[in-house]
Amino acid sequence: MEFVSEKIIDAVALSLEDSAGAYEDAVEQLREEQPVILAYLFNEELKIFTQGEKEYMLYLILVIWQAIKTANAESQPSTSADAFTATEEKNWEILQAQKKRSFRDKLDVFFDQYPQEDLLAFIEDALVEDEEEESVVTKEGREAVFVILKTVVDCWTQSSAAASGAK
Repeated sequence: MEFVSEKIIDAVALSLEDSAGAYEDAVEQLREEQPVILAYLFNEELKIFTQGEKEYMLYLILVIWQAIKTANAESQPSTSADAFTATEEKNWEILQAQKKRSFRDKLDVFFDQYPQEDLLAFIEDALVEDEEEESVVTKEGREAVFVILKTVVDCWTQSSAAASGAK
């Protein structure tokens, strides 16, 4: 699994923002190639999220997915429902074990020797409130959105690394 740099992430985000057609094409590709992730995103259990939060998560997932594909042209990310569930549970356990008060401080543990640090930073930055504009993600939904997106990255990058024989 090749490192997905901030430069790649930014380029992908810009391409999805610049063209409604590119965004729609990416959603359709995600639907075809990543049914587990899309099914999870529209699962009944995710009724706790607002429509805006779900749409934002979809956008962030598209950026992550396209960036991973761009950096790793030979191996395409994929995951199973079981792998996703197990990874999500592990991420929840790690987050809930944190005694720190601020959202950013709670996430520090995830960055320690994480092989895809720029993807993780992209997720964190997308969820931290900008003082000048209101966030789409509610304060209550932030941790859950982080865990879901971190799980997506883990599953896609770990399965790609395993498929290519790397760790």
